[in-house]
Amino acid sequence: MSHSFADFYRGKRVLVTGHTGFEGGWTAAWLKFMGAQVCGFGLPPATRPNFFDATILDRGMTSVFGDIRDRNSLASTFTEIQPEIVIHSAARTSPQSCLREPVDAFSINVMGTVHILEEARLTHSVRAIVLMNPDSCSEHDMRSGSESGEGGPNQLRSASVASAELARSAFSKTFFQKIGPAVATARTARAIGGGDWRQGRIVPDLVRATMSSQPIPASLEKERKLRIWHVLEPVRGCLLLAKNLFERGQKSAGVWDFAPGRERIAASEFIEKFSAFWNAPDDRQTNSSAALASNSNSENTVVGPGWSPLLSAEQALAWTVGWYRGFCSDPASSLKTTHDQIEQYMLLTS
Repeated sequence: MSHSFADFYRGKRVLVTGHTGFEGGWTAAWLKFMGAQVCGFGLPPATRPNFFDATILDRGMTSVFGDIRDRNSLASTFTEIQPEIVIHSAARTSPQSCLREPVDAFSINVMGTVHILEEARLTHSVRAIVLMNPDSCSEHDMRSGSESGEGGPNQLRSASVASAELARSAFSKTFFQKIGPAVATARTARAIGGGDWRQGRIVPDLVRATMSSQPIPASLEKERKLRIWHVLEPVRGCLLLAKNLFERGQKSAGVWDFAPGRERIAASEFIEKFSAFWNAPDDRQTNSSAALASNSNSENTVVGPGWSPLLSAEQALAWTVGWYRGFCSDPASSLKTTHDQIEQYMLLTS
């Protein structure tokens, strides 16, 4: 397709870490759709089902199952692929997982980031590095978290994420100011979208309850108010940031925030809307999913390189429910649904 994004990424060698996860999976899928030469590096999928298998993501790309803490494996991948752009999304940012395995959280978030930066420093083909942080979009969120918990779990997550950010800053100031790749951190808020089956997330929990004809867990309604946006929003922010780093170098380096608008809805309202979309007739569901409109007012615009969200919360939920409904009726449709949603979304950015 003729599109400024597609024109830039077509043929680019892009390494995506964490491609077997949710955000990383959508990133790799979009890059493949635009004709990039994509290599994914990450652990095997952590859930069944998952986005990676549902969309046959490894078709048409290089997929390496490896641990970013294994520097030898990571170095071999950098040497073989010679990436021009690195998008690092293999982070441990769930407060619950940080509480269960704090050592893993720090080693993945901190040393994983250090390994990415060091291999990029030693690989002369790399011109741009984006470090995705898909759980924190403001200094306040770094301290206290946005959706769950008090104290402990969020403190562990925040400390590991902050330590990784200190490592980025130190590498940038020491090695990358005059030569080498331009590096930036993309801080984003949690997103919804098809293919997320992680425990403790409201959409996967709702899907599991719906698919098994079980009542909605009462605990979900106790969630605090939620900010809703589709995963393609933060992924677009990261891809735009990588493009700017590649073209403008250090002028685009640093820390960038990408976040939805300030509007929040109660979990109970979210559940009601989810059920309404799920139970709507097919034609109504399709029409709701296709009703696109821009949300580019000033309230929704966050500090970012020419970026603002494009879908309303309701549209994001409609697209998400549409993806899961398609998967439930025909799992093989997931690839087409994913491509259709990427293509529809890209039309908004033309």
